[in-house]
Amino acid sequence: MTVLTVSDLTIRIAGRVLLENASLQVDDGRKIGLVGRNGAGKSTLLKAITGEMQHDGGEIRLAARARMTHVAQEAPGGPQNLVETVLAADTERAKLLAALETADPAHQAEIHERLIAIRADSAPARAAVVLAGLGFDAEQQARPVQEFSGGWRMRVALAQALFLEPELLLLDEPTNHLDLEAALWLEGWLQRFSGACVIVSHDRGLLDRCVDSIAHLDRQKITLYPGGYSNFVRIRTERAAQQQAQNEKIAAQRAHMQSFVDRFRAKATKARQAQSRLKALEKLPAIEAVVEDHATSFAFPEPQELSPPILTVNRGAIGYDGKPILQNMDFRLDQDDRIALLGANGNGKSTLAKFLAGRLELQRGEMFRNQRLKVGYFAQHQTEELDLRGTPLTHMQAAMPKATVTQARSQLARFGLDSERAETVITSLSGGEKARLLLALCTRDAPQLLILDEPTNHLDIDAREALVRALADYNGAVILITHDPHLVELAADRLWLVANGTVKAFDGDLDEYRALLGAKSGGPAKADDGPAKRDDRRARVEARAALAPLRARVSEIEKQLEKLKLETKLIEKKLSDPDAYQKLKPEDLVWAGSRQSAIAKTTEQLEEEWLELQEKLEAGA
Repeated sequence: MTVLTVSDLTIRIAGRVLLENASLQVDDGRKIGLVGRNGAGKSTLLKAITGEMQHDGGEIRLAARARMTHVAQEAPGGPQNLVETVLAADTERAKLLAALETADPAHQAEIHERLIAIRADSAPARAAVVLAGLGFDAEQQARPVQEFSGGWRMRVALAQALFLEPELLLLDEPTNHLDLEAALWLEGWLQRFSGACVIVSHDRGLLDRCVDSIAHLDRQKITLYPGGYSNFVRIRTERAAQQQAQNEKIAAQRAHMQSFVDRFRAKATKARQAQSRLKALEKLPAIEAVVEDHATSFAFPEPQELSPPILTVNRGAIGYDGKPILQNMDFRLDQDDRIALLGANGNGKSTLAKFLAGRLELQRGEMFRNQRLKVGYFAQHQTEELDLRGTPLTHMQAAMPKATVTQARSQLARFGLDSERAETVITSLSGGEKARLLLALCTRDAPQLLILDEPTNHLDIDAREALVRALADYNGAVILITHDPHLVELAADRLWLVANGTVKAFDGDLDEYRALLGAKSGGPAKADDGPAKRDDRRARVEARAALAPLRARVSEIEKQLEKLKLETKLIEKKLSDPDAYQKLKPEDLVWAGSRQSAIAKTTEQLEEEWLELQEKLEAGA
C-alpha cells in the first residue's frame, strides 16, 4: 500500500524555485532518508506534506485512514506532567475516554472495543517507555513539562510523535536535542518501527542504519536511491565517473570531426566529406555538465609537540559552589589521545569539559598540567556570546590582535569561511557557518588539546565528514562530546563513561555500549564482539602513534620546501635585474648559479622523500 504520494510538486519561496515537478512515493513500512544541501528545501517539503505550507503546483495525497505525525515546531508547555502530555497527543484516546463517562451502556461497549483496538490500557506504560528512552527518568516523568528547558521540552514533542506510532512519521533532524544515549535509543526504535518514515537528518550513521532508501533533493527534483547513505554516495560517485567518461569520449569525437571540417571545408575535393562530418557533428549528443558539489574541507593548525603526559588528575573532584559533581577522578591525557565522553545529559560531561578547558578549578585532589599546554574549547552555547553586529573577520582580529588581516582571513579559510563569508554580519550567517567560526576561533593558537562539545549540531553531512578528516590529520589530543555515533566511531579511540558522579574508562566500543543501554532499558542487545573491537581500537591507537614521526617529517619537509622556494625567488629576482651583472661581483654570480643548482637538487630530493612518506602514510591510514 502507498501511504504518501507526491506528484509533480512545485514550491516557490520569495520568487526562488525550491521544487519543480518533483515526485516521491512512500510505501507502507518504508523508511526514507531525505538529504540535500542546506537550503535545498528539505524542511520546506515536510511542511508542505503536513499542510503547514502551501505549494504552487502538483499534488500531495495521503492514503485514506492513514495517520501522519510530525514533531511540533513549538515545544509543549503547561502544568501537566510528562506522561500526561505525551498521552494527550493521542486525541482519539482522549475523546473516547471522555465519551465513555457519559455514554449509554450500548455505546459504552462499542467505545470499549475501540479502546482495546488502539491499546488504550497500555498507553501510559508505552508513553513512559518512550520518555525513558529519550532520557527522562521516573522522577522527571512526574514533573510538569513547564519546568523543563526548551531543549528538553523538544524531546517531549518528539516523544509525542513516537508514542502515536502512526502509519507515516515525519522527522526533521530528530537527534538535534538528544544526547548520544538518547540518539542510540532512537536508532533502535526506528529500526523496530513498523510504519513508514521520512527522515531529514545530517546524522550519517542514522541514515545508514535506519533507512532503506535515500531521497536526494537536488536541482529542484527528488531522486530515490536504494539503501542507506553510504550506498547513495557510492552510486552517485559511480554515475558521476561514468558521465565524465562519456563526456570525454563525446568531446574527443567532436574535436576529431571539427579538425577534419576546419582542414578541408575550403577544398573542393573534400567539401562533400566536410559537409557530412558537419551533419554528424550536429547529431552527437550534447555534453552534460558533471555537477560536482563543492568539496568541504577543514584544517586544524599544527600544534607544537609536548612531552607526555600533557595533563593528569589524581583523586580529583570538580563542581560548583563547593558541591562536587564529579569526584574520585583518576586519569591521564597524552597528546595522541582521542576520547569520547559517554553518559546521559546531566551526568557531568560538560562540567568535565569546562574543567579540562581551564574554566573550572579543582576542588580536591592533585593535578599536573604542562605549562605550555594550549587548549581549544568548542561549545555550542558560545554562539550566544558572538557579537551580532560583527563579522567573522572582526571576531578573528579581536581574538588574534597581533595577526595581520591576511593571517586572520587564512585562519577563517581553514574552515570554509571564504572572503565573502568572512565579512558577512553574524546575524546573516547560518547555524553551520557560526559553528565553523567557533571552530576557527578555538583552534587559532594551534592547541595541543581540542575539546569539542556537540560540534556537529548545525553542520551538514559534508561538513561532518570534513571534521572527521581534519581530526584524523590533527596531531593533538581530542575530547569529544557528541550525539553523533558516526563521529564517535570514526574519531575516538577510547571511551570514558561519565556516570554515578565520577569518570571511568569504558572497556568496550560503541556497539557494546549500545548493547549495555539496551539491556538496561529492557530492549534488544547485540551480540558481544567486544574483544575484537577492542583489539581493533588498540591497533588504531598504535598505528597513529607509529605514523606520528612520518607526519612530523612531512611537515618539516614542507617547511624546508617553502624556504627553498622563497630563496629561489629572491635569487631569480636579483639575477633578473638588468644591471645585476654590473652591480654584482663575478664570484657572487658564480655563487648564485651554483646555489640555484644546489636548491634544485635539494628540492628534487625532498620532493621524492615527501612522496615516499605520503605513500607510507596512505598505506598506514
